[in-house]
Formats: sequence, structure tokens, C-alpha cells
Amino acid sequence: MLDVRRLRLLRELAHRGTIAAVAEALAFTPSAVSQQLAVLEREAGAALLERTGRRVRLTPAGVALVGHAEAVLERLEQAAAELAAARTDLTGTVRIGAFPTATRAILPAALAALDRDHPGLEPMVDEIDPAEVAPRLRAGDLDVALVHEYDFVPAAPDLALDSRPLLEESMFLASPDEAGPPAERWDAYDGAGGDPLARWRDAPWIASTPGTLCHAMTVRACQAAGFAPRIRHHVDDFATVLAMVAIGQGVALVPELGAADPPGGVRLVELPMRRRTLIAFRRGSGDHPAIAAFVAALRSSAPTGRRA
Repeated sequence: MLDVRRLRLLRELAHRGTIAAVAEALAFTPSAVSQQLAVLEREAGAALLERTGRRVRLTPAGVALVGHAEAVLERLEQAAAELAAARTDLTGTVRIGAFPTATRAILPAALAALDRDHPGLEPMVDEIDPAEVAPRLRAGDLDVALVHEYDFVPAAPDLALDSRPLLEESMFLASPDEAGPPAERWDAYDGAGGDPLARWRDAPWIASTPGTLCHAMTVRACQAAGFAPRIRHHVDDFATVLAMVAIGQGVALVPELGAADPPGGVRLVELPMRRRTLIAFRRGSGDHPAIAAFVAALRSSAPTGRRA
């Protein structure tokens, strides 16, 4: 009989690529992970891994077994959801991941609604970049999370996860007021062809931390406009980004929720780009009462409509 816990290790190896990464994520030692995977191979009666020095990769049998593992883990999530639904009281914790803009602009109203309708639930929020959400959901560190994707940075598919759309935002180019010296100094490119990004190709840019989706969005949007941005500052908080734009430190791309209250001296130009916020959870867990209650609270309180 195949052990579910060992199947989970194999699934994580398929996602993370190394035994060391699996061990770090799931609080094992690398030797313990290797030993458990060796036991799984004996249980399966087939070679699941190919070892080359210190590296391993899945054999065709290993890849096939990961597919079955995804289905088994989904059914276990469904079973847990059905058992939770059979209980009369909705109590316990719900571990929520959210990116910074959502923590500020979306979660407070949703948490208030959740507390009003389900006072027995204890939400626990962890602010996290969407790029880190998938492994933490798979590992069970989070139950549900708010993630986002951009036109230039679509979400990577993950068979272990499911998602539901929540809202869609416009993206804005934030630049210093055109009457100021920085804008006059940088706005020197005449071949932009009306492209609002290419117009600022010679300006310094402000982007999020490398490795985040927001950073990738800025780089790819500028590349699509025909240039590589010269990034001067790496800042994750959009309010701080706008404050730096206002004093002439650069230009930036900012989503609608992050541009809700710009300081004086900032000009916002709406772009033909969108950011979409989604609610993500482990596949099979969407009907769990705690997750369904949180999703309902989000939908009842999330901002709607586009910037006028």
C-alpha cells in the first residue's frame, strides 16, 4: 500500500526540484526525505527517481505517480471538507496569505464581515508575495490566499491548487508632474510613437524586489515597449513608491488599489494593462466551510469598479 505522506514528498520533489528544498519546506532533514522516498520506491515496486551525483529527477513512473498523488490528495481535501461541513459549529483557525496591497485594501472589510457572520472562526493573516503562495498552500502552512497575476505575468499552472477570480484592476504609469524639472529632463525620447512607457525609457524606474511578480511585471511591460528599464530603487510598498515618484526619484507602474490616494506632484496615466486578484486554495478544499465562509466575506466586501 502506498503511503500518502510519502506521496506528498514525491509531489513536492516534482515541484521544488531538489531533496534539500523539499526537506527545508516540510521541516525534514534531507536524509529523512531520501529515506522516505526510497521506501516509496520499494512500495511502488519501480524506480521513481534517477540519481546523478547529488541531483535527482523523476523517472516516467515517478511522473505518473505524481499525477495519481495529486488526485489522492485532492480527494483527501474533499473528505476533510465534508467532515467539517457535518459539524454544527464553524470554529477553528483559517490561515490566510495575502500580498501587501490586499492586506491593506481588501482584507480589513472582509475580516470584519467574517467576524460578524462567523465569530467562532479565528483568521490568521500572513503577508506574503504571491510568488511564495503555491508552495506554502501545498505544504499546509496556509489554507487560502489572495494572489494576483498581470497581463505580462500570468499565473503558472499548479495541479495541486484551485482558484476563483475576485477582482480586476487597471494599471497606471506614475510619473512626476510634467511641470517639474525631472519630467523635463527625462522626457526626451521623441520616437515613442505615443507609447506611454517608451516615453520614459531614459528615466530611472522604481520597481518591486527582484523575484516578485510585481518586479517581473515592470520589466516585461517595459521590454514589450521596446526597452529595458533602468531600475534605480526596489520598493514593495506602493504608497512609498508614489512618494518617491513625487520627489522625482523615478517613474513606476502601480495597480489601481495601490494608486488610490496619490500625493501631490504625481501624474497617473491609465494603461491598457490589468492586474487580477484571485482566491487560491488547495484543490478539493474549496467547499470546506471555513474557506467558503472566508470567500463569501471577500466577495461581499471587495472593492468593485474601475478608477474613474
